[in-house]
Amino acid sequence: MQEATLDIQIKILPTSPGVYQYYDKDDTLLYVGKAKNLKKRVSSYFTKNHDNYKTKVLVKKIHTIKHIVVETETDALLLENNLIKKYLPRFNVMLKDDKTYPWICIKKERFSRIFLTRNLIKDGSEYYGPYTSVKTVHVLLDLIKELYQLRTCTYDLSQEKINNGKYKVCLEYHLGNCKGPCEGLQDEKEYLENLEAIRQIVKGNFKDSLNRFKNQMMIHAEKMEFEDAQRIKEKIQILENYQARSTVVNPKISNVDVFSIISDESYGYINFLQLSYGAIIRSHTTEVKKKLDESDKELLELAIIELRQRFNSTSKEIFVPFNVEVGEGLKITIPQLGDKKKIVDLSLRNAKYHRQERFKQIKIMDPDRHTKRLMAQMKKDLRLPEEPRHIECFDNSNIQGTNPVAACVVFKNGKPSKKEYRKFNIKTVEGANDFASMEEVVYRRYKRLTEEQQPLPQLVIVDGGKGQLSSGLKALDKLGLRGKITIIGIAKRLEEIYYPGDSIPLYLDKKSESLKIIQHLRNEAHRFGITFHRQKRSKAALDTELDLIPGIGEKTVIELLKTFRSVKRISEASKRELSEVIGDSRATKVYNYYLSKKE
Repeated sequence: MQEATLDIQIKILPTSPGVYQYYDKDDTLLYVGKAKNLKKRVSSYFTKNHDNYKTKVLVKKIHTIKHIVVETETDALLLENNLIKKYLPRFNVMLKDDKTYPWICIKKERFSRIFLTRNLIKDGSEYYGPYTSVKTVHVLLDLIKELYQLRTCTYDLSQEKINNGKYKVCLEYHLGNCKGPCEGLQDEKEYLENLEAIRQIVKGNFKDSLNRFKNQMMIHAEKMEFEDAQRIKEKIQILENYQARSTVVNPKISNVDVFSIISDESYGYINFLQLSYGAIIRSHTTEVKKKLDESDKELLELAIIELRQRFNSTSKEIFVPFNVEVGEGLKITIPQLGDKKKIVDLSLRNAKYHRQERFKQIKIMDPDRHTKRLMAQMKKDLRLPEEPRHIECFDNSNIQGTNPVAACVVFKNGKPSKKEYRKFNIKTVEGANDFASMEEVVYRRYKRLTEEQQPLPQLVIVDGGKGQLSSGLKALDKLGLRGKITIIGIAKRLEEIYYPGDSIPLYLDKKSESLKIIQHLRNEAHRFGITFHRQKRSKAALDTELDLIPGIGEKTVIELLKTFRSVKRISEASKRELSEVIGDSRATKVYNYYLSKKE
């Protein structure tokens, strides 16, 4: 019944831009979305095979579809954002922020005060912000205080009350921080000029204030008022120092918003930079938890609308790393080189840095959270029945068929457990036969673990392609462990991952964390096996030479090698040189042995 009802609801949808809403059988709002073409977009939910589990769950729950038609895509974007914030649907990404950000307020009153506030009162006062850092607001207010003398009292400075002498100047006046407008000692026109200069500084425009101060300094200097000129010069230096601390990009890049995104399996991290007069006046990174299988493009589009609303941006141009659809009237620039590209890269670095910082915080607060995420991702990527908390990897080592050995490395929770690494001398295989050697070591390893009732790994990796995988599988079949342990092979050339009975390999994304762990396992097994192989070759070389000399023991061999560094030098040494190291008796035996070989 539900399918028929939904089919009718979809058929009658318009092809106009708008917003669609999905409700369940209890009339609870599940999801809000926007579309250029409502009918086409909504239909896609019911005609596609969705890979994402959460999307499948959403589609199964949909009972009713409602829609709102709007004039333009921009209207659809804004309406979608407002509905999500208002109703907080279960399946929607939510760019919510419980923080109350600080603002700089220029109060609507005669001789306006300037102060920090978190409450926006609609009384005609001017508000600049919001700022993502209280420290930034305090730095700006301190700068303004050093440059301009403004009142801080809360008196009603109407002309009538000033004329009647209602107020007296306070300590701030005597300290030189205020010019005493309460007693009519400061002209209102001058005060308003200062306010206009302050507005420009808050917006990031330092040029007007600098020019004004420089003109004042020159006037004082021409009048021989050197103390006043020096005082103005100090203000110029304060303003220039503050300007230098701002990240100046390019004076030509003005009134622009910059957005970038970096994401992983669960979260998106969106950075927002606001540029004014060539300087960055705001940087903010927000974290978004994915609800369905949202793409970076979808997350960024939603974030751009929300962040521009939240921070009252009026910029007509935005810089982004890829094309986005955020409505009409906004110029979209995707920089490819130069200063514009640098600023997008800077935004991306901020997003990456925020992600790293969040991981550090998570690690401190919940040390196992990263591991849980990693294990869940490996389970998904490798199509495993359970999380691979215990993984073992095998590698064969033989060079030109000599001294065949194998290595097994063990990872627990994605990290090496070196005390559990194992070396194997190949016992039943003659010569260099990788397939038979792999079968032997896998059989020996899990026969022993089974006999000793030790826990078995959830995942076994063999270094090699289909041949080595088949050999490992034979060993598991002999032990009756097929199905109890997942076994895969990794081929080195293109990092193909092979599964038993499947001729088509799996290719993981080169940046995938799952692939990086598999590569780490393979490289560690290779390193461990090669080290063991070298040790065997070295010992075999010694056995054929020094250990064959009658009456020469291990300690004598070590002493000789410490001094002469190689078997060849020992064989070429004179009897006297050997005697100085191991004494006459043993030196004679070694010398005579090599002398007889020369004859």
